Amino acid sequence: MPKVTQQYMDARREQILDAARRCFLRDGFHSASMQDLFTEAGLSAGAVYRHFTSKDEMILAIAEENMREVLDITLTVATNRQGRSMGAVMAELLDVIRVKSAEGNLAGLAVLVWGEAMRNRSVAHKLDQLMGRMRADLAIMVRDHQDHGDLPTTVTAEAIASAMLSVLPGYILQLAVLDPAVVAEVPDAVRALWPEPAGER
Repeated sequence: MPKVTQQYMDARREQILDAARRCFLRDGFHSASMQDLFTEAGLSAGAVYRHFTSKDEMILAIAEENMREVLDITLTVATNRQGRSMGAVMAELLDVIRVKSAEGNLAGLAVLVWGEAMRNRSVAHKLDQLMGRMRADLAIMVRDHQDHGDLPTTVTAEAIASAMLSVLPGYILQLAVLDPAVVAEVPDAVRALWPEPAGER
């Protein structure tokens, strides 16, 4: 019998997770049954259980991947912040999330994950870690702008970062449940709220 490669195992795992995402987006985490997942993936119970011992394990895997994707987007945008306003950085972040959501319903999965975090301590812990890292990255940018006199220093960089980070869940929620046209101008609004310093326009 030929040896199963890691590449094959990884591809099969992703096949299962793709099917699970479709089921969860359609029926919710807890209304989707394991049989629904087997059928959606086109695999036997044994093939699925070889990769995941339970539906909760699948939920956590999807939650982690979804949260990691949001974090990766934030890190990429933050890394390329040189010489740009906070509004420009935030707007780019929102633009990338909009595109990712159109491709794979990133926003819908994010809302499901937030709801799951209310009852699942493992997901809540992962979400807390993610938000902490995003807040820390934004705080570095805020502090840099404060040092250059572009943002007020009467409040901490962490507080401003938290306020700016609050924009993100609201935007994602609206992407998930409303017509995307409703929030189409939000990135432009963010640029207007936190513009380039007057001397740099």
